[in-house]
Amino acid sequence: MDNAEIEQAIATARVLPVLRTADAAGAVRAAETLLEAGLGVVELTATTPGWAGALRDLRRARPGAVLGAGTVTTAEDARRAVEAGADFLVSPYPAEAVRAFASETGTVFLEGGFTPAEVAAASARGIAKLFPAHAGGPAYLRSILAVLPGARIVPTGGIGLSEVRDYLDAGAYAVGVGSDLVKVPDPARAVRELIEGDD
Repeated sequence: MDNAEIEQAIATARVLPVLRTADAAGAVRAAETLLEAGLGVVELTATTPGWAGALRDLRRARPGAVLGAGTVTTAEDARRAVEAGADFLVSPYPAEAVRAFASETGTVFLEGGFTPAEVAAASARGIAKLFPAHAGGPAYLRSILAVLPGARIVPTGGIGLSEVRDYLDAGAYAVGVGSDLVKVPDPARAVRELIEGDD
């Protein structure tokens, strides 16, 4: 899968699960549930104990899935993520070392930022991650896109399932959702409803 296909998969999914769990086994279980629900993209965070092993296990089990590594802030973690099978990397803020690694290896990189300047710089290079999105809400995203028309921005951080529609309507490329997807009784149904609601 080339970079254009990976980026398109994120846009098509519309909802990007950001899995931050207590352990690697929990991350794999949550990812498997969501992938089984029909979502082809998931992100495992590097703050989860054993995340690289979890990513490696998922890659073996789900060779066709688009897998990302989030909260990547160092070149070493970026290298570990790609070696474990990550298709894309995500940082929570401007991360020069990860940016350099991604550029050198040709890896899709969603670079985090919050200020208009940070988001503009990240979006000029690819897909920007707006973090923490809840601090500004959909109105903030809409304001940024008013001066950066066409920018591909993925808001993440503190976004509940009930708010996904508002961010998509504001122009989000996709929306990162974390704990809400893991906590709902039936995450598969929640994902289906979000996807179907975007038709």
